[in-house]
Amino acid sequence: MILPPGTPLIDVALTKMKKAIVCCELAPGEKLKVAELSKTYGLSSSPIREALNRLTQDGVVEASDNKGFRVAPISATDFRDITRMRCLLECEALSDAIQYGDDEWEADVLGAFHRLNLIEKKLGSGALVLDDEWSARHKAFHFALFAACPSPLLLKMIDSLFDRAERYRRFSAQQRTTQRHKGNEHQVLMEAALGRDREKAVTLLRDHIQETLGRIVEAIERRQATLQ
Repeated sequence: MILPPGTPLIDVALTKMKKAIVCCELAPGEKLKVAELSKTYGLSSSPIREALNRLTQDGVVEASDNKGFRVAPISATDFRDITRMRCLLECEALSDAIQYGDDEWEADVLGAFHRLNLIEKKLGSGALVLDDEWSARHKAFHFALFAACPSPLLLKMIDSLFDRAERYRRFSAQQRTTQRHKGNEHQVLMEAALGRDREKAVTLLRDHIQETLGRIVEAIERRQATLQ
């Protein structure tokens, strides 16, 4: 991951640690020791500690007065809650975007879909969600759909939940042998949005979000069974 020159050290620490957590390089429940993280990322303890506090606010790190920091554990209950909130917030943002989106919004959505489609063709039948570039383009497509929503606060909340869900998607993908490709789902969602069919687009988005719920809950329960 390449960050622009002059990026504040807190943002450097935040970006690197969040990526490691979302990608499950730092495992759920793993203790996060400031000294070890400072050595790993070549940063002093101050930006590391501040980044950990921000990640606690994002819900991917837990803090305790007695036990310090650790990566937030995964649970079926947590993922169900994330999924419910994503449905509520993302559907609202998409509805607003369809109402307010202009020609530039439509062009940006088409461009984001095209870039996502290109990498899906390049990667073939592999686990797409485990590829960093696919994940970045996938998120960019979804946020292109929401971009015309006039509420910065709503978009900020969606961004946080999207990343929390990404950690679960990565966790699930690491365990399964058959992969789910969403290209057709993305296309029909895009067509409904650009066709200004708000009801259809919102229904498609809700189904798109909820489709992963059962599979990921199954993966969590299977992991918990092996640990007992």
